[in-house]
Amino acid sequence: MSQTITQSHSESPLQTPSAKPAVSSEIVRDESMSGKAKDLIDVPLSWVDRAEAFISKLSVRDTFWHRICSLIWLPLAFFSGIRMKSIDSETFAAYLPFRRFNKNWYNAMAGGALLGNAEIAGGMYVFGICGGDYTVVCKNLQYTFLRPCMGPAVYKMKPRENIKELLATAREFNITLDMEIVQQTIKPGERERRVGRSEVTFHVTPKSQHKRKALAIKQRIGKN
Repeated sequence: MSQTITQSHSESPLQTPSAKPAVSSEIVRDESMSGKAKDLIDVPLSWVDRAEAFISKLSVRDTFWHRICSLIWLPLAFFSGIRMKSIDSETFAAYLPFRRFNKNWYNAMAGGALLGNAEIAGGMYVFGICGGDYTVVCKNLQYTFLRPCMGPAVYKMKPRENIKELLATAREFNITLDMEIVQQTIKPGERERRVGRSEVTFHVTPKSQHKRKALAIKQRIGKN
């Protein structure tokens, strides 16, 4: 019997501290206004901002730094051993190894591991494309358990929207991923067994927008 679990408003996977490009200041454009007249705010960056920008860029540079950042900010991703691979230009997959950390008491993949790593897999994909200049927050996660997983799990995901076109707008947006979770084949000719399916929606926001809003609130309080 299948079972569906829904999770909402959780923090994104592999989300390093908020960061800005490593420059002395940043010109932030108010994208909430329509028309050609945009407010430009010169936002000075502190040493904390520059350090966080450096760490964010490291986290998406390669697998080694990705693992190091996972150990610090998201131990579940580190100890589960999940990793991302590209199947083709439009399809990406995350591989969850069949190790003791991810198993339950009857030697199958634990439901909590399958559920939690669905969010991690999706967040790895979105954050890897968006980079350290964006925050990625999981808004909604639906997971349907279909059958026990008795081996390594593979999360095959496809975005419903064109994420690169959304990034080009330089505004906040939602991105939804459809996932098929299958048990990885071990023997040649063996068929993949679908063990679950998931639908996860992330909210992506430019960090410059967070900075602009915080500065606007600070200026408003100062005037009062």
